[in-house]
This record gives sequence, structure tokens and C-alpha cells, in this order.
Amino acid sequence: MRVKQVEKILLYHTNMTLVQYLIKKGVIDKKTAASLEYDIKISGKKEEEIILEKGIAPEDVLFTLKSESLKIPLKKVVPEEVPLEILELIPHESAKFYKMIALSKKEKSLEVGMVYPEDLKAQEALKFLSRLGKFSYKVVLISLATFNGLLRQYQTLKKEVKIALEELETELKTEESKKVPIKKTEFERKIGEAPIIRVVAVILKQAIESKASDIHIEPTKKELKVRLRIDGILQPTLLLPLQVHPAVIARIKVLSNLKIDETRIPQDGRFSTKVLAKDIDFRVSTFPTTLGEKAVLRVLDPTEGVKDFKALGLEERNFKVVKAAIQKPYGLILATGPTGSGKTTTLYAILNILNQEGVNIITLEDPVEYFVPGISQSQTKPEIGYTFAMGLRHIVRQDPDIIMVGEIRDEETAALATHAALTGHIVLSTLHTTNALGVIPRLIDLGVAPFLVPSSLSIAIAQRLVRVLCPECKQKVKADVKVQEMILKEVEALPLSIRKEVKMAKPFTIYKPKGCKKCKNTGYKGRIALFEILEMTPQLSDIILKTPVESKIQPEAQRQGMITMKQDGILKVLKGVTSVEEVLRAAEEK
Repeated sequence: MRVKQVEKILLYHTNMTLVQYLIKKGVIDKKTAASLEYDIKISGKKEEEIILEKGIAPEDVLFTLKSESLKIPLKKVVPEEVPLEILELIPHESAKFYKMIALSKKEKSLEVGMVYPEDLKAQEALKFLSRLGKFSYKVVLISLATFNGLLRQYQTLKKEVKIALEELETELKTEESKKVPIKKTEFERKIGEAPIIRVVAVILKQAIESKASDIHIEPTKKELKVRLRIDGILQPTLLLPLQVHPAVIARIKVLSNLKIDETRIPQDGRFSTKVLAKDIDFRVSTFPTTLGEKAVLRVLDPTEGVKDFKALGLEERNFKVVKAAIQKPYGLILATGPTGSGKTTTLYAILNILNQEGVNIITLEDPVEYFVPGISQSQTKPEIGYTFAMGLRHIVRQDPDIIMVGEIRDEETAALATHAALTGHIVLSTLHTTNALGVIPRLIDLGVAPFLVPSSLSIAIAQRLVRVLCPECKQKVKADVKVQEMILKEVEALPLSIRKEVKMAKPFTIYKPKGCKKCKNTGYKGRIALFEILEMTPQLSDIILKTPVESKIQPEAQRQGMITMKQDGILKVLKGVTSVEEVLRAAEEK
């Protein structure tokens, strides 16, 4: 707690009670105040408790007035949105006794919610905990109802994990006392019956509640760490005893139908289960490390729905180019970028527009991420030989108009996809390159003859995801000199038609993250894509037939008015959609 903040609270504590402040604000008269002060004295209860019991003022009004008197912001919090690892930063008994609880953490600074920040004993306890935990802190006021909700969440999460761990420890001790080696089939049965099911269920539940895209379960030297990727950023959520590591990984392997006794090589699998009354799919990858196996689970919610172009961040010139491409009767539409950059989501948005009664759409996916009525969706199974290439050979016999292939990753799939595009089909797929210009050399590397590329390729879409600034708390600021120069450089390189729309008033106005209850104090809520889209033109066709390298394609991209991902990001910065930091992070990602 900062010195000035402490001084203000002490001044309040010594000079004015909450009851006296209510008189000052005209909420109660002196006679009511005297009665309240008597009840407070003989009951030993806090002012707030007696005032609420007497129905003098609703709780939200009372704590708003208290916030005014203390000059400390009142914060409303959704208990379910605060992870256990944050809550545990203040021990449960201390939290319960002093009515204070951790709400969020940024680096080594902790935000602490207190019902009675004026309480000297609570202040001393918090100081002691900060010295012990080596963290600084900032105090906000929370109401009794908010605190009680947070404490219930704290107790529920701790109870779930504690019960699971206690049952698991008992189970392990029982097996250890037998001192008899467990056969593989028996071990599989015990993992299925063991309390470890609870531990894994808690992890999955937290991931769904937090709207995480990935779950990372990784052993360290001292404990088993669980982290969730939320809006593209990994955030710690649980720390478990290291001895549960083998059982947690084994449980995930059982769910995913992987080999439990194989720990030396990576394995891939998938499973579906019901979490919070929703059927959720999980794509699983295990990986051997020096400290033991790490597991990463990609969370796929088929009920989440398909986004439209606006929600994706596709607008202006990019929107027009994509719209023109999907109106053609055939051609390859390729989305490119690293894993987790939203390529499949973009292709689904395109499919959603193309999905009409008069067309036959078939997809080959690994796995099926969204279920779309009216589309025939098929999941590949490489373990039985059902690959993208095999599926493509059979799809063309199904009289399709539009085909989506999850990924072009080998020569055979590239050849079949190109052939399908040349023979009158719209073919959508993904590719791994760093930018849109790299799509053409990559197709040629995969064995597609250069003379076939101009006839088959319609557009190449490269993209990256950035976090969206929380609309509730983003702050308007003037760009500093360095940022202003960078923005100016990118804006001046934009096509003239787009540059005309940008307000060139200097210094540029941009927005920065702040943090509030809506965004869990991150300053961001949700993600949007940055795009660059290269379209096939007669000029580009000539370059491909002569010298199909990025350095030759670049001038043509500029001529046709292609906007780079960084430029698209800067336009979104000037509109207040995202921050400069997010754009620089994504645009420089390789």
C-alpha cells in the first residue's frame, strides 16, 4: 500500500467513522446515528454489518459512500473469473480473518481487495505478507457480498483440489504398501477409477470457465504447473504437488487413447467430454522433457459458432479482395500463418458465406473444430491411413462444389488440391509460411509446377492474432515521438486510397490498456486478426512463370495495393481496436 494511501486511510480512521460520514452525506440524522453507534458498541460488530442489518442503505450504496470517504476505488469482481493461483497468494485463514483477498497480479505487484482497508490490524497483516512473499500491492475496496463470493470460490476450488489430492495420496500409499508391481492393464483400470479424475476435471473446468484456447501441464523441479492460454497469453492457474504428475499425464493419455507406458517419444491424440454442460473436444500432445512428460491440450468448443468477417478484423481493401475471390467459380484460397493464428477460423467464415442450398460443400479436417449445418464434415484418421491426400482422392467422387482441406503439408496433398482447383472447384486450405508472399514459393517447393500456380491460386491470406483492447477501460493517449515516427512511416507507405482516410493530425491519438473487472485486469478482451492478402493478377502470373521468389513478388504486391500485417495493425491502432505493443509483437512474429 502506498504511503499516501495509508495516510488517507489513517486520517479517516482517526477523524471520521462511516456513521459520521453518512450524517455528512444526509443519509441518516443524528438520532439514527446515535442508535447505530450504541448497537455497534454493545454488539462488537463492524459499522457496515449493523448498517446493513438495519436496512439503512443497500450494500452497493453503502460501499460506494465508503469508497468516497476513503478515496479508494470500489471494485466489483466476478468470483469465478479469479483463478485459484491468484486467490492463494493470500493464505485462506488470513483472507477470512481480515476480510482481504488477492484479485490479480501484474509482475510482482498484487491487487488486494479489502472490506476494511481502514483496519490497522489488517494493514499490518498485509504488510507482513508482502514482506514474506516479496511483492508490492495496491488496495481496492470490495463489498462484503463480493468478498463472500470470492471466499466461496476460494474454498470451492481448494476443496475440489484438496479432496482429489487426498484421495489420490491414499490410493498411492495403498498401492505402495502392497509392494507388488502393477501390470499395465491393472494400472489403466486404477487410473480410470482413481481420484486423479477429479484433478483433471478441475483443470478442464477452469480452462472452459476462463475461455482458454490451450492447457499446458508441465513438470518443474518442485511442482506440477498448470497454465492456460487466454487471449493468446499463457497465464498460471494451478500449482500441484509433483508426485501427482505421472497420474495426471496417465489420465490424459487414457482419455486420449494413447500408450500409457510410452514416455520416451511424443504422442498425439484427442478426446471429447462434457464440461459445464457443453460437449468440448480436446486435441492432446504429449512431449518428453528432462523433468518428465509435458502435455498440451488444445481446447475446441464446437458450439462456439463461426465468426463473420467484421469480427475477424477483415475490412476495407482486404474484405473486397476476399469477397471477389469467393465469387469466382473455382480457385485455391490459402490461409497461412503459424499454429494458433486463426487460419481455420478465417476459412470457416468464408465457408459460412458460401454455404447455400445450391452447393455441395465437403471438408477434411484434423480435427473438426466447428460443426456447421449443411456442410459434410469429415475428420481424418492418419493412424488408419485416412489422410488429407486419401480423403481428397475420394472427395472429388462426391460431386463437390467447394472443398476445404485442413492443411496442405505434403506433395501429394498439394498436387490433389491444385488439380481440384483447376477442375472447377473452390478449394480452401491452410499452409505454413511467414507471410502472404511466401505462399507461391512454398507451393512450388511442394512440387506444384510454376505454370499451374497462376491458373489455380486465387488469393493467399496471411494473418496473426492480436488482443483487442477492453472497450470498458482503454485509455486514450498521445503517441510519443518514437511511436509517432513509426506510425507515420507505415501510414505513408499505405495505398493512396486508404491513406486518404487516415487522419494525419499529429501527434497521433492511440489507446493503451488499463484493466478492469470486465477484462480481469488485463486491459484486453478477446482477439482479432491482422491480415495481408495477395491476389492473383496478370502481372503476378508473369513473375511466377519467370522468377517466383519473394523479392520479385514484393513490388507487384505493392502495385496491387496489398496492405502488410503491420500496416493493418497500425490502422487498427488508430481506430482504438488494439495497442501498438500488440501489433509490434504480432507483426514481428516469425
